[in-house]
Amino acid sequence: MSMPTLTAMVVGGMVGAGVFSLPARFGVATGILGSLIAWAIAGTGMLMLAFVFQNLAVRKPELDSGVFIYAKAGFGDYAGFNSAIGFWASAVAGNAFYWVFISATLGAFFPAFGDGDTVVALALSTAGVWLFHYVIARGVRDAAIINRIVTVLKILPILVFIVVLLVSFDAGIFADNWTATGYGDLGALNEQVRNTMIITTFVFLGIEGASVYSRYAKRREDVGKATVLGFLTVLSIFSLVTLSSYAVMTQPEIARTRQPSMIGVFEHVVGDWGRWFISAGVIISVLGAYLAWTLMAAEVMYIPAHSEDFPAFLGKENDKATPITALVVTSLSVQLLLAVTLVLTDALNFMLDLCTSLALIPYFLAAAYALKLGLTGDSYQGVAARTRRKETIIAGIATAYTLFLFEAAGLKFLLLCSVLLAPATLLYVKARSERGRRLFTPTEIVLCILIVAAGVFGVVGLWTGFIAI
Repeated sequence: MSMPTLTAMVVGGMVGAGVFSLPARFGVATGILGSLIAWAIAGTGMLMLAFVFQNLAVRKPELDSGVFIYAKAGFGDYAGFNSAIGFWASAVAGNAFYWVFISATLGAFFPAFGDGDTVVALALSTAGVWLFHYVIARGVRDAAIINRIVTVLKILPILVFIVVLLVSFDAGIFADNWTATGYGDLGALNEQVRNTMIITTFVFLGIEGASVYSRYAKRREDVGKATVLGFLTVLSIFSLVTLSSYAVMTQPEIARTRQPSMIGVFEHVVGDWGRWFISAGVIISVLGAYLAWTLMAAEVMYIPAHSEDFPAFLGKENDKATPITALVVTSLSVQLLLAVTLVLTDALNFMLDLCTSLALIPYFLAAAYALKLGLTGDSYQGVAARTRRKETIIAGIATAYTLFLFEAAGLKFLLLCSVLLAPATLLYVKARSERGRRLFTPTEIVLCILIVAAGVFGVVGLWTGFIAI
């Protein structure tokens, strides 16, 4: 892959369903001032994370197996396994979210689809899952080219949205939305900002897209450049979508807009054709993101199988060199989660928050590994002290930011993550056993006990109703 293709993987992975939810998700929580602070915090934190991936690509060029390999290199095999499982499960939850989101979009035109949680919606989603499975099974290279084309197509309606809303700018409405205090109590400013953190994190998921595909890169140095370039492009788009919405509708009106809320905001400005225009953009965008995330999910199962961290059967390829077993497991898991949506009370937001919480695991471990390298000096031989100090500070900020996001996610989703990680340990045990390797170090035993205990507590919480889904 060339740098433009790698950049498209980053942009394609991040620009999915989340951007079309931004107006109402921000409108419910805050006004313009809170939005600016939220994007500043999220932008800084995720930019530091982008720099972390860029720096790791330079300092450890031999680690070209995606994000999980950084956790393994820094903190051992079991940590690497949990990073890989966390990333994969996040992608599965995100892909289930995408199909629910598409169905909810169609629900505005065809009531049978509801909010994406009806039998008709499940039937459509099932057909889509296996159609994309077939496309990807034909070869990773072909699917990546399709993603590059789709990325261009889905950016266009978003740019039209931004331009039209800025042309329709209403200074009075924008001024009233500055703090939105005249519309009701949104809580203290810090509370408003905190309430936006999960959605700002979700829309940036995929920042590691170039890192996951680093083994396909024509030039290793392109991986870091593609990550930062893709991030800056997406940050500009997301912040402009949010702020331009406050220029045409009041905060309560935005908050009441049906998801995907970009549709309602655009329709408010241009009329009925806006609903069709943005809806088409939603479907193209989400399908493109689904493609990118399914590719990444299959890769994150396939690569650990070849590094002896996952069972060997997950490393099998078909005649197109596609990791077919990992792809089948991924598609089946998405299908299972989609079936669960029939009994969830709020399938859309549940999948979004679960996806985000799971992604924090590999992000935190990658940032912590970069911080460890900076503090110990490993891989900095012959590098200027100033460069090492700068990269250590960047890694420290990224680590602190991901820890803050764990707190923002809340106990409920941390326990749900453990519910998934605990039984997945059986895959780790199988992988170690079939290669005759030691199962756990003393430190890993303690970590395993903590994960299993949290998983048991999560199951009990689900059973008793303490955790509501």
